[in-house]
Amino acid sequence: MGILVSNKKAHFDFEILEEIEAGAELLGTEVKSLKNNQGSLVGARVVVRGSEAHLVGATIPPFQANNVPEEYDPERPRRLLLSKKQIDQVQQAEESDGLTTIPLSWYNKGRLVKLSIGIARGKKKADKREKIKARDIGRDIARAFKIR
Repeated sequence: MGILVSNKKAHFDFEILEEIEAGAELLGTEVKSLKNNQGSLVGARVVVRGSEAHLVGATIPPFQANNVPEEYDPERPRRLLLSKKQIDQVQQAEESDGLTTIPLSWYNKGRLVKLSIGIARGKKKADKREKIKARDIGRDIARAFKIR
């Protein structure tokens, strides 16, 4: 399972409570673009419209810019392929206070391209500072042991 594109800020800005694997309706050029590690999940989110889940705000540039139809939109909403149980789970998280559903990464599973989405709670500034402090302390300890 190789990660193609990841949302690097997701684990820093959010506390991930649960992860869900989803398929997505993509065009062929979008799949090729993702397999070339092009795309961005920064600022993207998952919303439920009716009885379908959609990925909104993700950018997937065309694979070959010269061969793309004029009406191609790299930030179009993409339908996610989830079971009814998973859609209900995402919808409950969307309706509850403090929870949101964000995409974590695009990855390969065999020959398929899957999206990992997470039900998350936003972190406060103090939590982010604690994480930065713990990371810095870990680096200092690693440096001290490396020198000896």
